[in-house]
Amino acid sequence: MPENDDGAPLAARLNHLFRASRPQGRTWTNREVAEEVKLANPGLKVSGAYLSALRTGKRTNPSTDLLSALAKFFGVSPAYFVDPDHAARVDTQLAALNELSQSGVREVALRAVGLPPESLAAISAVIDQVRKLQGLPPVEE
Repeated sequence: MPENDDGAPLAARLNHLFRASRPQGRTWTNREVAEEVKLANPGLKVSGAYLSALRTGKRTNPSTDLLSALAKFFGVSPAYFVDPDHAARVDTQLAALNELSQSGVREVALRAVGLPPESLAAISAVIDQVRKLQGLPPVEE
């Protein structure tokens, strides 16, 4: 993920998480995230305005407690905000998850959770047949 032109990696990483984490296909607002973070961490002081300042690079030094709470909210390690190599790995994983979500694969996988092995085999056979009809190559496992 490229950093902002002003060299604020924290702002760029936070913005990336906001774009990558999409509840019901829409983007979180600063206010929504602040409220959710406060619900999970009642003693933490955070507002939508403060998150906006972090995302624009106007503020650059949040507390470690806030970074930990944001990391937990977005489902990443706190290292995401401070370790460029870790952030790059997470960004790659988030991109893959986004592709799966966009393509409908996630919905298929969610429907398959909990089915017995013989049902999963039948579903796989149907998907293989549809792939063949669409002229797609077989999946190599």
